[in-house]
Parts: sequence; C-alpha cells; structure tokens
Amino acid sequence: MVRSTRPSADGPTPGSSADDVPEADPYDVARTICLQQLTASPKSRGQLATVLRRRGIADDVAQAVLDRLADVQLVDDAAFSENYVRTRHAATGRTGRALAQELRSRGVDDATVSEALEALDPDEELATARALVAKRMAGTRRLDVDARTRRLVGMLVRKGYPGGLAMRVVREAISAERELDDLERAFLEAMDADLSDAARVGE
Repeated sequence: MVRSTRPSADGPTPGSSADDVPEADPYDVARTICLQQLTASPKSRGQLATVLRRRGIADDVAQAVLDRLADVQLVDDAAFSENYVRTRHAATGRTGRALAQELRSRGVDDATVSEALEALDPDEELATARALVAKRMAGTRRLDVDARTRRLVGMLVRKGYPGGLAMRVVREAISAERELDDLERAFLEAMDADLSDAARVGE
C-alpha cells in the first residue's frame, strides 16, 4: 500500500520534497518589500520601516536593509522631503507648516524637515494663498459677505495658512472684486448715457 504524502494542516509531510525547501532569507524578503514600495511611489525611511514592521520583519534585519539602501541612495530622506515640499505645495497650495506636519508623520526628522522647507519662499506662499482665493471667488458670489469670508478663510486655514494672513487675503480679494464691480457699473452707466445722447441726436 502506498502511503499518502498529502501535507498536513501543520506543514509539509516529513520526508517529502517540500520538507527540504529552505526558508526565504529575511534580508532578501525585506529588500524585495522595500524595492516594491519604492517602485510604487517615493517613500521616506520611516515609511519603509513601518511597512517592514507590519510585514513581520525583525527590527535588526530592517535596520540593516534600510542602511544598505541608504548607502546606495535608494533611500534618501533629504531628497524625498525636498521633492515632497515642492510637489505638494504646487499641487495643493499647502503651507510649509502643514507640509512639515505631513513629513513628520512620515517619520522624517526635524532637521531634515527644516532644510526642505527652506526652499519655500514666504512671498510665494502669499501669492499661492491669493491664487487659491481667486480660484474660489466665483463659486461663492451668491453667499453673503460673512458666510463667504468664513468659507474662504476656512479653506486657507485648512491648508496651513495663519488665520490673520488668511483673513487679510480674503478681505483684499473681496474688496478688489467690489471695486471692479463698481468700475464695471460706472462704465455701463456711462455707455448707456452715451447711447441715449446718440439716439437723441439722431431723432
């Protein structure tokens, strides 16, 4: 009678070929996980360490693999942070303060965060705030002034802009819009008057 070689619920049957398969090298497993993560999107060292921990990689193995990836510059928190600040600010208009919080939540240390934020010009942040408000002005015209102001200021504050600066930018935008409306109204009234005069002359 031929004995069954079906694996048991606890693992390969002793003496089978599967019983001789060596376990995967934990360093190779950790390296593969990191490379897959980096291929999907840029990651900080802290983010990779979190992923390795969740996948059951021992801390000493993770440390060694991350050190090696840093040696060959596949893991570089300074470059990651600089790129993150530049692209996120351009895409979302978030301030340096808000971006700093995001980087810290990704495990980037304070010194590296500070260096990355040096690339942000305060004048550029102010210009970005004005552009964000200008983009939302048309969609809020039907609101009364108080509700409109609260909505626009809240939008800026959620992106990390200080309340005082947000209020100033919004008030400037609303005042400028009112001045433009007044100019348009005066222009149209003058045009109506000219047309009326021309019509009387032609009678």
